[in-house]
Formats: sequence, C-alpha cells, structure tokens
Amino acid sequence: MTTADGRQTRRGRPGYDKESLLQVAVKVFNERGYDGTSMDELSKRLGISKSAIYHHVSGKDELLRLAVDRALDGLFAAAEQAMAVDGRAVDRLEHLVRASVTVLVDRLPFVTLLLRVRGNTTVERRAMARRREFDRMVADLVAQAAAEGDIRPDVDPAITSRLLFGMVNSLVEWYRPQGRRSAAELADTVCKIAFTGVRRSGGATDG
Repeated sequence: MTTADGRQTRRGRPGYDKESLLQVAVKVFNERGYDGTSMDELSKRLGISKSAIYHHVSGKDELLRLAVDRALDGLFAAAEQAMAVDGRAVDRLEHLVRASVTVLVDRLPFVTLLLRVRGNTTVERRAMARRREFDRMVADLVAQAAAEGDIRPDVDPAITSRLLFGMVNSLVEWYRPQGRRSAAELADTVCKIAFTGVRRSGGATDG
C-alpha cells in the first residue's frame, strides 16, 4: 500500500491493528503472567497466526514494552502536570496523587501489568528503573512539603511516599471499571485518607 507522499506501508490483518492486539496481549499477560504466556497462547487467544502477530510487533518483549510504557508515560505526564502547579509542595503532591488515580483508572490493565513486573527481562528492568525515578520524584515532593511544615517531618520521605502510593496502587486489586465510583470520587477518598486521616475531628473519645 502506498501513501499520498509515496511511502510504503504494510496492510495489517483485518480486525487487528497494533493497538487492538496490545489490548488483548495485556489482558492475557495479566491473566497468565508474562513469563507464563507464549506466542502460541497469544495466537490462540487472538485467533490469528503467529506470523500475523509478527506483522505488527517483533514479539512478546515489544508488547510488554508498549504496555508498561503506556502506564509509565501516564504517570510521568501526571508528575509533569503536578510540578507545574503553583503553590506549596503539598499542593503539588496532592495533585499528583489525584492525577495518578486517574491514570490508574484510565489505564488499569497497563498499570496492573506494570506493578507485576519483577525484573526478569531487559524490558522489565527498564520499567523498574523508571518506576524508581517516579518514586524519587514523589519522595522529593514529600521532603519539600515536610520542610515547608505542611506534613509531619518525623517520617522518612521515602517511606511516606511508598505508603502513599501503596494505597494508590492497591486500587488495581479491587477496583472494577463497571463499579459506581468514578476516578474523581476515588481520588477524593484517597486524598482525604492520605492528607486528613480517618478519625473525625472533634469526635468523642473513650474514657
């Protein structure tokens, strides 16, 4: 097939392009695990030959890379937006938490897969390195907020950021898109728990 400017393009198999193939592959990876998924299994699930898959991607590694990058790119975009927020560091931190919840909801299968990588391949190790970079950005925001007196300074920033995003990441274990809670409602709840706590102010106490 030739485009208007004379470039040659390959015609994909009807019914599947790279995006739809990626969606199915991520679902299978999450069900069976990346290591437990073969190209034969993907071929069977898609109902197409392995050669048809290779028409779009070079193999499993490329599918994994595309998937985890979808999640990571969303998180780094959220971080970039947060850093541009005027005000104090705690405001940027809260913005990042809210935006990260939205990324998780919008890209749930991709974030789920990202959180399950264990560094067994080059692609996984690269993804884990990017996750550590993101974690450092969060820890830096926590440290800045503590220095400004907006959050307690007696807890290590790295631990605080891990606990904070541990709560965000736990959504992949129980959140279901068909549920009644929107991303905004989930983000509100997470931020109330994280930045205010669960105890009612002025409530009755024992004794």
